[in-house]
Amino acid sequence: MSKIKFETDYQEGCHPKILERLTLTNYEQTSGYGVDSHCERAKVLIREAVGNPDAEVFFMVGGTQTNTAIIKFLLKPWEGVIAVNSGHINVHESGAIEATGHKVLVLPGHEGLLKAEDLKHYLETFYADPTYDHMVQPGMVYISQSSEYGTLYTRDSLTKIKAVCEEYKLPLFIDGARLGTALTSEANELTLKDIASLCDVFYIGGTKNGALFGEAIVFSQNFAGLKDFRTLIKQQGGLLAKGKLLGIQFEALFEDGLYFENARHANKQAMKIKQAFTDSHIPFYIESFTNQQFPILTQEQHKTLSREFDYETWESLNDGKIVVRFCTSWATTDAQAIKNL
Repeated sequence: MSKIKFETDYQEGCHPKILERLTLTNYEQTSGYGVDSHCERAKVLIREAVGNPDAEVFFMVGGTQTNTAIIKFLLKPWEGVIAVNSGHINVHESGAIEATGHKVLVLPGHEGLLKAEDLKHYLETFYADPTYDHMVQPGMVYISQSSEYGTLYTRDSLTKIKAVCEEYKLPLFIDGARLGTALTSEANELTLKDIASLCDVFYIGGTKNGALFGEAIVFSQNFAGLKDFRTLIKQQGGLLAKGKLLGIQFEALFEDGLYFENARHANKQAMKIKQAFTDSHIPFYIESFTNQQFPILTQEQHKTLSREFDYETWESLNDGKIVVRFCTSWATTDAQAIKNL
């Protein structure tokens, strides 16, 4: 019998509604590189969803491409991007940002989150140093919603971070690879419109929320040179020739709420898993109300569970126990979620 997989939220293909739409439009002839009616309609739907008719929307295939393109576009050659130590661009993107010639400037995370007071202290200290012009200068701030630990920024915490960014004239970029599960979490305080108003650029993750692939970049403000952003995407190898495939998927995700339906389902299944661990008196490394759960296992528990489940080993603790991650998706079934641990 094959194992039940909880390694990540993009192990399945795509939601049947998306697959059906891709099939129905398969023989359509359209212009390439995202200059087609499907991409244009998807952009309209996204602008409506974020509450900004002037937002610029761009489609890309995956998260690393998206992060790299945005950060390279916003930074000057002598600048770096601020992120917490567990930030995706700092840990799980194989040095993609550094490969563009920019440094990730690391601050401590608090359960995966950046605190405004840490950001403020870092910037004050940096500019108080008379030799700061010999250092990599902070040029923007990167955070994720939800974080790498499934934790969430509150309205207050995000507002405070934005205020610091505005004081120091730093663009705030929100990685939204798992924005759907953040917005539909029972602990969430923010709407998609709030996200759009409290940052300068963010992206709406499709790959981890039921799409076959795809991310939608949303620029909330019109940066200088933004008209040339497509050229940068092309230079970075991120401009998909069959761009309509991205537009079609985001049409399906946003025309009738499928994006939120998929995310809500993933969270619901994660809460069932969370309850199963709680009932078995297995503690958690961190309190998460999204589709990522981080139980702490003994070696024996790990050995037993790994016979039936595939999941990620996250961190080894000093007492010999290990933190693991169970991650649910739009396709996680009731039978998978409630199987006895």
